[in-house]
Amino acid sequence: MFRQVVQNRIFQDVSNQIEEAILKRRLKAGDKLPAERELQETFKISRGTLREALRVLEQKGLISIRTGAKGGAVIKAVTTEPASDSLSFLFRYHKVSLHDLAEFREGVEGNVSALAAERATEEDIRRLQGLLSEAEKITQQGPSRWDEFISTDNQLHMELARIARNPVYETVLHIVHDNIKPYYDSFLPRSKKMLRENYQDLCGIVKAVEEGRASEARLLAQAHVDRFRRFMEKREHRRSGSL
Repeated sequence: MFRQVVQNRIFQDVSNQIEEAILKRRLKAGDKLPAERELQETFKISRGTLREALRVLEQKGLISIRTGAKGGAVIKAVTTEPASDSLSFLFRYHKVSLHDLAEFREGVEGNVSALAAERATEEDIRRLQGLLSEAEKITQQGPSRWDEFISTDNQLHMELARIARNPVYETVLHIVHDNIKPYYDSFLPRSKKMLRENYQDLCGIVKAVEEGRASEARLLAQAHVDRFRRFMEKREHRRSGSL
C-alpha cells in the first residue's frame, strides 16, 4: 500500500500517502493503521517523523489517535466537521462581512430553490409544508419564540438543499446555517414584524417550489436574502456610527 518516502519534507510525503490510501478507499473508516514500528520500517523513517505525519492527518480529521495498550491510529469517517470548524473560525473572528455572506447566499440559495422546484416529489412537498406549518405556529406566538423560529427557518432551507439533490450545495449550506445565527442575533430585531415578514417569504418560496416555478423560486429566495442583508447592513452602519 505504501512506498519508501523521498528525503524531502518526509513527514508530508508520509501523510500524503496515507491520505491518498484513505481517499481511494484502500483504508476505510474504522480501519487501524499498522503499528508505529511497522510504519517506520515501511517508510524508512524515524519515530519523530512518523508522529509528525500522524499529527497532520489528525488535524485534517482523517484519523484519531487512541492511547493505551489497544491504542493506535484509527481511520475516521470523512465528515464536513473540519471545513465547518474553519468557516466557524472565520465567522467568530469577523472575517466574513454581512455583504460577503449575503452575496454568497443569494447565488447559492437562489440556485437551490430553483433546483428544488424542478426536482421536488410529493413527499418533499409534504415535508416542506410540515415545516411551514411549524413556522406559522411559532410566528403566531410572537418574538418570545424567536430562536425556535430561526431553527425552523434553517431546517426549511436545509430541506430545500436536500430536495435539490446536490450534495455540494447541501454540505456548504449546512456549514453556513450552522454559523449564521450570531449575525441574526447581532443585527436583526426580535420583533413580530420581522417574524411575519420572514414567514411570508418562506410561504412564497415553498409555493413556487410546490408549483414547479423554478425561476420564481430563485427570485424569491434571492429577494429574501437581499432584504435581510439590507436590513442588517443598515443596523450595522447605525451601530458603527454611534461608536
